[in-house]
Amino acid sequence: MINREIIRIKIVQLTYAYYQNGNKNIDSAEKELFFSLSKAYDLYNYLLALIVAVTKEAGRRLEVAQARAKREGTKEPSQKFVYNRFALQLSEIKALNDFMSTQKMTWEDSAMFLGQLFEQIESSDIYQEYMNSEEDSYEADRELWRKLYRTFIQDNQDLDSLLEDQSLYWNDDKEIVDTFVLKTIKRFNEQNGAKEELLPEWDSEEEKEFARKLFRSAILNADEYQHYMSEASRNWDFSRLAYMDVILMQIAIAEMMTLPNIPISVTINEYVDIAKLYSTYKSGGYINGMLDSIARNLIRTGRLMKHIDPIKNQKYGKEKTVSARAPHKQGKPTKTRPRIKKEEPTGETISDVTDIQEIKKEIEELKNNK
Repeated sequence: MINREIIRIKIVQLTYAYYQNGNKNIDSAEKELFFSLSKAYDLYNYLLALIVAVTKEAGRRLEVAQARAKREGTKEPSQKFVYNRFALQLSEIKALNDFMSTQKMTWEDSAMFLGQLFEQIESSDIYQEYMNSEEDSYEADRELWRKLYRTFIQDNQDLDSLLEDQSLYWNDDKEIVDTFVLKTIKRFNEQNGAKEELLPEWDSEEEKEFARKLFRSAILNADEYQHYMSEASRNWDFSRLAYMDVILMQIAIAEMMTLPNIPISVTINEYVDIAKLYSTYKSGGYINGMLDSIARNLIRTGRLMKHIDPIKNQKYGKEKTVSARAPHKQGKPTKTRPRIKKEEPTGETISDVTDIQEIKKEIEELKNNK
């Protein structure tokens, strides 16, 4: 389940924290990295367990409604939602039950949230259409929960706050983990019953090695990589560069230099996207240009054995190398994932002297000179 998008974000966070902490022990930092990654998998299990918890909450309310209907001699309410076959199958998965049995927090501890969430679901058109439909199949039951998850769980500020209170690690994980929960719902098969398997924490040892190698390289070769940045920013004071931008480019260069199978364009695209989320207003565009310039210089001097495809500039008849997607027109984030709140790096520079307006002016002058 843990993919390279999660790994890159965690490495950015942990590398930043590594330099902020007084105890710079890389072995301890690496353990913290893998612990942080494991928490993403914990969140995956918690969110699946939320489906089971909502179904149980509906069951408790159904029992009350049935008792009232018997007393009053009225028609008993439908049991269709409570006996949703997908939710019942999920509740029987041994791996999920084993995980929840080891956790201090259970969804039953958040009874008010569960009640409110079920009430939102119960009053929705999705729920009413399902309850009134004559279709009675496992596929319809599974599709119901796919729709409910996307509508009421995937973008739920109350849930985000609740999860953040439980773990600071989950502040940035949920958006990515949501995609894996939806993938899991889609791939469930009724025939597998309780033997249906959840996604594994790691797809392969290769992903673990990717995380370990990238993190260590970014820190152990920091001086070398920052020298490459200095070479690419000769027209202005490198020490004025936003501190998070340095971290992002340091890790991106590590990925270029130590992971030969990843194309340069992929690396640049990934860190430009992360910059739009975690750094300054125009960092995405600036990092895009800097990394492209650094990569071309390293290739030209024989220090990087990779290739960037040149693209013809039709206006001037010259070749221009473009390795990443064009930066966002106004430098704004293209995703909605919230920034980390644990340690906001946005305004810090290497010299700890911040003058954002002057930095922006110098960036624009550097671009104009190019």
